[in-house]
Parts: sequence; C-alpha cells; structure tokens
Amino acid sequence: MDGETDLTKLLREMNPELHAGEFVFCSIEANALPETIEPLGLFREQEGPTVILPKAQADELGWRYSFVGAWITLNVHSALEAVGLTAAVSQALTCADISCNVVAAYYHDHVFVPSKDAARALEVLQSLTRT
Repeated sequence: MDGETDLTKLLREMNPELHAGEFVFCSIEANALPETIEPLGLFREQEGPTVILPKAQADELGWRYSFVGAWITLNVHSALEAVGLTAAVSQALTCADISCNVVAAYYHDHVFVPSKDAARALEVLQSLTRT
C-alpha cells in the first residue's frame, strides 16, 4: 500500500500519539551496540552511529546524551515522497517555541520533542489537524 501524499489529508488524519517514557539520542562507537538492545532508531553517521532508545536503557549502559525527549507518532501512512508534512509540523511547533527532531520511517513520521514540552506539543499537533 502506498502512503498518502496529499498534505491536507496528511494533516487532517495524522492523529498524533504521545508514547509513554523518555527517549534519548546517543552517539556510540561503531559496533558498540549490545545485542540485548533493540534501538528505536539507528542511523550511521560519519562520526559514528546515532542510536535512539529509551533513556532508562541508555542510563543502564552509561551512555551519554544531551537531549531527553518525548516521542510522538503521526499515525497516518505518509509517503516518503510527500511534500510539506515535516515543514508544517516543525513550523507549528516552532511557533509554539518547541524544538523538534523528526524521523521519517516507512509508514509514519515520528517527532521527538523535549520531555518538558510533550503535552503542549501534542496539543499543538492536535490543533494542526483541525486547521
């Protein structure tokens, strides 16, 4: 099934969902990911892999991080070639003075915002579905 590309429909149907817990981004040494850890996200950068995982797991491993975030999933199947969804979401959050990190996966977009702003970010995104 192909994802949606119509921006109006994407915004109207995104149904943002706040996940429980706190999440962090860690930069680790190449091949340093323990087999017992299943990261939420992994991206290989020139400086080393970036791992997105629950804060509790990073703390158990003694991994350093500088950002503690809340995870919001946009529950609409957005096409990877859709134009404007990331811009609309980040602009709405910018207007509310909330930073965001967006990760696009195959089916959904995932937004990480500072934990302290989680409830407010969810409200901003929910209001975006009504405009």
